[in-house]
Amino acid sequence: MARPITLSNGELHVGINNYGLVHDFYYPHVGFENHSSGKDLRHKVGIWVDGRHSWLDDGNWQIIFRTSSHALIGYTRAKNDQLGVILEFDDFVDAETNLFMRNIHVINTWSEHREIRVFMHQAFIIGDGASNTSTAQYLPDSKAIVHYRGRRVFVIGGKDDSGNAFDQRSIGLFGIEGHEGTYKDAEDGELANGSVEHGRVDSTIRLVVQLDGHSSKRIHYWIAAGKTLREAVNVHKTVFDDEFGFRKRQQKTVDWWHNWLKPVVESSKNLPFVRRHLFIKSAMVIRSHIDKNGAIIASTDTAMLNYSRDAYGYCWPRDGAYALWPLIRLGYTKEPLNFFLFMLGSLHSSGYLMHKYRADGALGSSWHPYEHGSIIAPPIQTDETALVLFMYAQFYNMNPDVAVLPQFYGPFIKPMADFLASYIDESIGLPKPSYDLWEEKFLTTTYTTAVTHAALLAAAELAEAMKDEGSAVRWRNAASDIATAAKKHLYLPEKNIAVKGLLAHDGQIDVDETIDASSFYGLFMFGLFPAKGDELQSMCEQTNAALRMPRSDFGIIRYENDDYQRKSDSSPNPWIISSLWEAQYNIEVGQTDRAMAIVEWVEGLASESGMYSEQIDPNTSEAVSVEPLVWSHAEYMATILDSLSGDPE
Repeated sequence: MARPITLSNGELHVGINNYGLVHDFYYPHVGFENHSSGKDLRHKVGIWVDGRHSWLDDGNWQIIFRTSSHALIGYTRAKNDQLGVILEFDDFVDAETNLFMRNIHVINTWSEHREIRVFMHQAFIIGDGASNTSTAQYLPDSKAIVHYRGRRVFVIGGKDDSGNAFDQRSIGLFGIEGHEGTYKDAEDGELANGSVEHGRVDSTIRLVVQLDGHSSKRIHYWIAAGKTLREAVNVHKTVFDDEFGFRKRQQKTVDWWHNWLKPVVESSKNLPFVRRHLFIKSAMVIRSHIDKNGAIIASTDTAMLNYSRDAYGYCWPRDGAYALWPLIRLGYTKEPLNFFLFMLGSLHSSGYLMHKYRADGALGSSWHPYEHGSIIAPPIQTDETALVLFMYAQFYNMNPDVAVLPQFYGPFIKPMADFLASYIDESIGLPKPSYDLWEEKFLTTTYTTAVTHAALLAAAELAEAMKDEGSAVRWRNAASDIATAAKKHLYLPEKNIAVKGLLAHDGQIDVDETIDASSFYGLFMFGLFPAKGDELQSMCEQTNAALRMPRSDFGIIRYENDDYQRKSDSSPNPWIISSLWEAQYNIEVGQTDRAMAIVEWVEGLASESGMYSEQIDPNTSEAVSVEPLVWSHAEYMATILDSLSGDPE
């Protein structure tokens, strides 16, 4: 299930699902410690009116989503014609405090006076731990409910526009000992008013509004997060004890986003309306996935846990670097600097970055071994190290006073560049094999070779800035040797293609001639072949012929016969990323009409709230895999910036 709305302040991150319910609740890191991941952990919302009850996910509601154009404020409208009720939610995570808030507009669409009871349910498995034991208590002095386990405390509050707190609550068990959850207690319109429970606990609160015909009122609901009860209660009180607390917090959050978005808004002011909206939305999606410690999370959508062993709640160095590129180009400095500091803290003593990391800096899960047949090698993707190095150089070139090169050069730049320059298979003169961009095959790929070449040249420029002439010469020579070997081993002139890659072992070279979109993109974007040269022009044509979605002028799959997330009776799924790569190349070579046609096609794939998924179904164009995917939004922004500047460099 997609997340049409994601909200974040870099510490508290909330994902709203297609029913308008809280489905992901991360704290204290973006992408790490999801306390509400799972079907039975959705925070249900329902109403009771005229003796009937309905939950938002029971199939009787028409639900639409959007987000504010200049602030990360989510809007959900849920309409139930059978009950004559509309609920409109303005949702946000406070920009300054760890507070998730829902401003709920309750509308009576019928002509008679009615009492409408709104029920807000919350369920947590706190701490992502194996133990489900947590505590829920009613706090009479604070007129709130607290859920806690160890150093994770969540205080739930609610009141109407007159300042009246919720009038009933239920605290109990779910998923154990025959208990479904306290939400069942709400279905008769009344709650049991329990005071405390421990184990696998949930809770529900009730707020009541009296509405004349065709009238409306507002109620407010929030969850305050903290590492101690005192901290969370104090955050709760900033809203409950202040008559205008909710409005103040919302306005401060709007002001924060307006200020942060200034470079994005300024650069997009001449774009058509839809393009401008999606450009600004993409920037907010990227920012919402950046943790306070600098990690950039690929996606916080946990829907994949229903089908796979893990989700995308990690920081891949590659995804993070690509996500930064449009922000760097727009002049942002805080987010890139924090990311590079995070990468510095993650760097292996041998000078490479590992597969992926949790937001707290720990290693993420991996399926890459140290043994690869007869070859022993670290379980890495060399392109990730190379891309982070390359991107730091771009950041430095644009912000030499902010990038603090002396701080990074010795412990960060030099170890990475030395690793890349030495991690060479002497038999072919190319980078030693590692896992490919798509994390599937162990070989020396064209893409990794191109990024490594560019990273070494970029590192040489940084060395010159530091007056380290010896390193500059060594890294330039390594890059030159790689370029020579790439043209010898990776490009097939008789077929006018670059191979996916090769594996040299036991005196043999096994060549993988699979047409891969990343081979073409790597050679083009990182300058190993001239963009307007005959080789890349031919490769673009052949890549399109082999990888374009059937019966369509648009949509590029990753590589031939790609099976990832593929339906058995379907062709491979096009990716937003690889499709936009074609547009970026077309912009570079002056084929702007084709590029803008691709962009318009991609824009048509955005969800109603402006989210981009990882892939699309080739038959229905519906989203496949996680939504949103930060990398998809980053490539969209990069493509638009290319179109505005005419120069992706």
